Amino acid sequence: DSLRLRVAAFRFTWKQRSYAITASIGVSILRDGTALPGDALTNADIACNAAKEGGRNRVHGLEPEDARLQTRRGEMSWIGRIQRALDEDRFELHFQPIVDVADVSDAPLRGELLLRMRDDDRLLAPSAFITAAERYNQMEPIDRWVLRKSFEWLGGCAPLQVSINLSGQSFGNPRFLSFVVDLFKVHRVAPERVCFEITETAAIADLPAALRFIKTLRPLGVSFALDDFGAGLSSFTYLKTLPVDHVKIDGSFVRSMTTDPVSRAIVESIHRVARLCELQTVAEWVEDEATLLDLRAIGIDYAQGWGVGRPVPIHEMNIHRA
Repeated sequence: DSLRLRVAAFRFTWKQRSYAITASIGVSILRDGTALPGDALTNADIACNAAKEGGRNRVHGLEPEDARLQTRRGEMSWIGRIQRALDEDRFELHFQPIVDVADVSDAPLRGELLLRMRDDDRLLAPSAFITAAERYNQMEPIDRWVLRKSFEWLGGCAPLQVSINLSGQSFGNPRFLSFVVDLFKVHRVAPERVCFEITETAAIADLPAALRFIKTLRPLGVSFALDDFGAGLSSFTYLKTLPVDHVKIDGSFVRSMTTDPVSRAIVESIHRVARLCELQTVAEWVEDEATLLDLRAIGIDYAQGWGVGRPVPIHEMNIHRA
């Protein structure tokens, strides 16, 4: 900590301006003298990341029994598994319908493509590996795999509209934007059939990149949805700033809206403001008829969830182009 304070007290001048610097320091604590050098360096790196996440300009000492150490080691183990899944084509896409709340009996003409990983004999949802993929910069290879498979499938099936999730790591890369534009040309998929979903928090984290991505593709006919809206507790101002077409209301509010007046009020508020911005609303995690009736009373446009349609592997869907 003395070293940290000396660094923080230092100033250097460049072109008549004075600059301050700070240090985040990770310490791997060796208790019994048996730790391997590689393990010690790994633990110190994890501790340094913990110092950064804690606010920077601090020291974090990592004990062998530290819960954070176990979490990070678990995340790091996923990197090899993700790479193997990409190399061996063990990811899968499932289609979940997005239905019209006013008439759920209509055949679904749109849905979301959901990612799954085949790991040994288990089928894993993204929640198992996405955190690790984001932390260790593996999201762009995953997004590229998802888009290639999605466009190959769309090129040979009936004219459904599909929503595809994108990470902030991908749409912030100009090369990824070129990759997306080329996919439309190669597979001859009409841009109107694709809606990209971008989470509220990812868009806000790199607003210029999000705007550049949207403003390039939207004039071609691609639509955009702001996913998990409400989860980030951000201002409604972003509904005016981001030129999106749909707002997907975070499922944590939808799932509890029939029993929690506050959740219902939040859903109503999001819908009302979205309507003023001329945006359509999609409610996530719709699990029963009572929730669907409440959404219909509010005026929500679309619903998605196990109560209105379960995910189906795309290879099991019989919707070939006529």
